Amino acid sequence: MPTTAQRITQQLGQLVGTPSVSSTDPGWDQGNRAVIDLLAGWAEDLGFAVEVQELGGGKANLIATLGAGPGGLVLSGHTDTVPFDEGRWQSDPLQLTERDARFYGLGSTDMKGFFPIALAAAAAFSDATLAQPLILLATADEESSMNGARSLAQLGRPRGRAAIIGEPTSLVPVRMHKGIMMESVTVTGRAGHSSNPELGNSALEGMHAVISELLAFRAELGERYSSEFFKVAYPTLNLGCIHGGDSPNRICGSTEMHFDLRMTPAGDNATVRSEIDRRLAALAGKLGLGIERRSLIQDVAPFELGADSELVALAEKLTGHGAESVSFATEAPFLQQLGLETIVMGPGSIDRAHQPDEYLELEQIQPCIDLLRECIRHYCL
Repeated sequence: MPTTAQRITQQLGQLVGTPSVSSTDPGWDQGNRAVIDLLAGWAEDLGFAVEVQELGGGKANLIATLGAGPGGLVLSGHTDTVPFDEGRWQSDPLQLTERDARFYGLGSTDMKGFFPIALAAAAAFSDATLAQPLILLATADEESSMNGARSLAQLGRPRGRAAIIGEPTSLVPVRMHKGIMMESVTVTGRAGHSSNPELGNSALEGMHAVISELLAFRAELGERYSSEFFKVAYPTLNLGCIHGGDSPNRICGSTEMHFDLRMTPAGDNATVRSEIDRRLAALAGKLGLGIERRSLIQDVAPFELGADSELVALAEKLTGHGAESVSFATEAPFLQQLGLETIVMGPGSIDRAHQPDEYLELEQIQPCIDLLRECIRHYCL
C-alpha cells in the first residue's frame, strides 16, 4: 500500500496531467469532467457518497459527503487552471515534476494541489462515526466565469456550518478579500474630415473625458471605502486597454475602453456601478456623444467574515497567524450565500500562481494535512 506521501504524489501527478483550462477565450476553454471523475473515484474509495452536478459543455461540480446530518465542514477548491505558455516553462506544465523540494506543474498550487491533501486529511476519518458531515467540494470555471460556484449558490447546496477554500495562502487564514467587476465603456461620436472639427464629434476626445471622470471617481472611492485591513487599503480601478479610431486624418467615430474595479467590503458593486452609469449619462448629455457601459463578466462581490467568528478563531489558534486579507477574488462570497462561515486557507503561495514554473512547496503539505485534520475534528466529531 502506498504511503500518504506517495499517494499525494500520484494523485497530484494525475490531476496536473489532466488538462482543465477555463477561459473566456473559446480557443483555450476546456471541460473539467475528467478531473471531477478522478476526484469522485478517490472520494468513493474513502467512503464518501458522491454527487456530480453537470453544468454542460463537459463541465461539472462535485459534492462528496462523508457522514450525514446537518452542519459539518466543507473543504472546497476549484478544478480549473488558467491558460499557459508552454515555451516559458522549464519543464512540461502538464507533467508533475519534483525538484528543489517543490512540485512543479500547472495547477500545482492554484489549486489542484489542495485536493490530494484534503483527501489525505479525510482518510484519517474514513472509518470514524462522524457527528456532522465532512464535504469535499470541487468546482468548475473559477478562473473564468465562476459558474460552478454560482450554480451551487442557486442550487442551495451544499449546506454546512463552515467552509475552508484551499486557495494558496501559505496556510495563513484569510477572512476578507476585495470583489471584482470588469467593465467596457464605448463612446460613439461622429466621424469626419480632420481639417474641420465641426464636421464631426470625436469619440476619442469623449473617451478622454470619460477617463478623467473615472479617475476622479477612483479618488472618491478611496476616500469613501478604504479599509486599513488591506495592504492596498483602497478600491482599485485599473484602465486596462483602449481601442478606437482608424486614421490620424479622420475624426474618431468610435472607441472602446476596458477597466476593472476591485471593491473593498466597505462598499458594494451594484452601488458603484450605478454611480458610474449616472456619471457617464451626464457626460454623454453634456458632450452630445453616445456613451454605453456594459459588464464583461458577472461580478464577484467583496467578501468578509467577522473577526469574532468561530471559524476565524479556530484557524488563528491552529495556525498561530492572525487572519488577513487579500486583493484577489475567490468563490467565498458564493459559499457565504449558502450560510457557511467561510475562510480562504490553503498550501502554496498565490505569488506562484498564473505564471510559468508554478510550484507547490513540499514543506507545506504535511502541515496542511495536520491543519485540516484538526478542523475536521472540531466540526465533524
